[in-house]
Amino acid sequence: MNGPDDPLAALRPLHLPEAVSWWPPAPGWWLLTLVVVIAGGGWWWWRRTALRRSALAELRLLSRCQLDDRQLAAGLNRLLRRVALARFPRRQVAPLSGEAWLQFLDSRISGSPFSHGPGRVLATLPYGAGGNIDRTALLAVVRNWIRQVGRRQP
Repeated sequence: MNGPDDPLAALRPLHLPEAVSWWPPAPGWWLLTLVVVIAGGGWWWWRRTALRRSALAELRLLSRCQLDDRQLAAGLNRLLRRVALARFPRRQVAPLSGEAWLQFLDSRISGSPFSHGPGRVLATLPYGAGGNIDRTALLAVVRNWIRQVGRRQP
């Protein structure tokens, strides 16, 4: 029945569609990539700022507690030492005390708020020597140091 009366003979032969290309991806893949990049960037930022956030939270806690001058200076000294040990090599930070400690703190920020400013009491007051303390200025200096050191790469 392959004659002129055959209606199937007038049809064109079957042709297959072209293979699906891998590029450009479907819109769903673009959206998934965008979500993964945003989530990864958020996780990276959260981890990068964790030390600074926790140190500033502890500083706020120290500033709200009813501590005498010696206890406040000792608490701030411990906080600064923990941040420095987390941020810089242990062999560089651990042996420091007194003037060397204050100079280290000053070397990480502009000015000399620890050697020649309100932070000077951190070298003597926690260890029993008397001193006049300006709580507001001391807390501001420590807050500034944590913010600046937390921003830098070691």
